[in-house]
Amino acid sequence: MRTDRPARLAVRALVAVVLTAFALFFVLPMVWLVLAATKTPAGLIQDNPLSPGSIAALLDNWRSLMSFQDGTVATWMGNSVLYAALSVVLTLLVSIPAGYALALMKFQGRRLLLIVTLVVMLMPATALVLPIFLEFSYLGLVNTTASVVLPMSFFPFGVYLTYIYFSTSVPAELLDSARLDGCGESATFARVALPLAKPVVALVAFFSFVTNWNNFFLPYVMLPNSDNYPMQVGLTQMLAATPTFNPVVGANAEVQPPELVLATLLSIAPVLLVFLFSQRFLVAGLTAGATKG
Repeated sequence: MRTDRPARLAVRALVAVVLTAFALFFVLPMVWLVLAATKTPAGLIQDNPLSPGSIAALLDNWRSLMSFQDGTVATWMGNSVLYAALSVVLTLLVSIPAGYALALMKFQGRRLLLIVTLVVMLMPATALVLPIFLEFSYLGLVNTTASVVLPMSFFPFGVYLTYIYFSTSVPAELLDSARLDGCGESATFARVALPLAKPVVALVAFFSFVTNWNNFFLPYVMLPNSDNYPMQVGLTQMLAATPTFNPVVGANAEVQPPELVLATLLSIAPVLLVFLFSQRFLVAGLTAGATKG
């Protein structure tokens, strides 16, 4: 027993060192990002990387960011919110009933639809952008909200997640009882299955929002007009206007590095906020769903 104790302590010490190294590897860049937004362009280069700047510099960077191309950053953020919100709503309207039908209904072509869903889920999203662009170009929908929202509203992962949930967590006997009481298939889904599916609805909504908010390649291809860009695509324009990444623009560039850092923080803030505020509800929902008998 005594010989085992030093070995356990050594293993615990090694685990602690590894976890600390990983924490520093992921946390330090985020700390630097936050501190860099509070510095002047000169301070960002000359000062200690982990030293804080000033509130005055932060406010000046914010004013410069909001005045970039006559306030287009606010437009990009509004576009991102619009695209993500519409996509989440349409994703829920499509994915939840689709997963329910694949899991608990029998119809011709059900197995084929499930296989197609799995195949599309495994395909890289970028591989589908070109055919989708050609389809929407033929329909005259390029550079519209629909060209970004509609392709992302079919969320194969959400369909499969819902399919797994209904297959394993909703008793078939409960649905059969509702049908015997006179409920049609739509009423059974709306009154019985859907209330039990709150945990998976929350998960699908969360993953859909994150996927749509971080979507870059599809809107980059579909939206030639910068006024319709979401924030993720707009960052490329700011990157091209920053002298650090594009020396051609010179010292009098529209965007300085601290402003670009602030724009990056602004682009990831909604995802962080949604995660922080939804985490408790997601865990509580999953726990409640798991304890229902």
